[in-house]
Amino acid sequence: MALYLIGDIQGCDAALQRLLDEIGFSPSRDTVVLLGDLVNRGPDSAAVLRRVQGYGASALSLLGNHDLHLLGVAHGARKPGRKDTLAGLLAAPDREAMLDWLRRQHMALHMRIGDGELLMVHAGVLPQWTVGDTLALAAELESVLRGPALGAFLHEMYGNEPAQWNDLLAGSARLRVVVNALTRMRFCTAAGAMDFGSSDSADSPPEGFLPWFDVPGRKTAGATVAFGHWSTLGWLSRPDLLSTDTGCVWGGCLSAVRIGATLAERELVQVKCAQAQKPGQ
Repeated sequence: MALYLIGDIQGCDAALQRLLDEIGFSPSRDTVVLLGDLVNRGPDSAAVLRRVQGYGASALSLLGNHDLHLLGVAHGARKPGRKDTLAGLLAAPDREAMLDWLRRQHMALHMRIGDGELLMVHAGVLPQWTVGDTLALAAELESVLRGPALGAFLHEMYGNEPAQWNDLLAGSARLRVVVNALTRMRFCTAAGAMDFGSSDSADSPPEGFLPWFDVPGRKTAGATVAFGHWSTLGWLSRPDLLSTDTGCVWGGCLSAVRIGATLAERELVQVKCAQAQKPGQ
């Protein structure tokens, strides 16, 4: 029995199949966690969703910004973007089943591995949030995404403000901060104000900002946080971090990390995924 974490797939179903073959994934024996952005920009988002749905409880999925974008487009809260590749999925006869499955996926996941904690998100965690805070706020958002207020929320989800967490936030403003931190954040200030203008590498932060995971005193530093979203950061493995977005859809690799009996036991497996896209979000 093995646990695998897989970075941003973004509609690259052929690469996903090759990666699963490479690691010898067996849904009867293993568990795979997909760290968000299952869809968009790649050639076959519908095939990715159908494949993952077929694995049942053996595949756990986080929602990334592109997954939420798909829900927003499907509910009329957002127009399709020029670079979107979602038309086939949205026109598919099983569209509603795929969208219903997607809305029921996770915003954060947590596991105990050996004597350590593994926290999984798509993009990042604000430095003021503990593991418990992150899971509680993710659960608030999941409840809305799975409930009757989904359409209304998606119309209020977009925007960069508030850029900073405050415990007094309520309603759509509160949930927008949670969405932006968990699915869009790369850089923030020491006080937790988020930047959404830069997708550069961690070595080139905007003035006054840091990679979210390097903020001094970050309250999740005692856990290992696994995430994707940041293709210009690429593969990063350190005791408190696992960065898994290695730019598959941009012509890089699709990556899986096998987690052993402890969080220190990690094995990286990659397959090449050639695409004709240019780097971006």
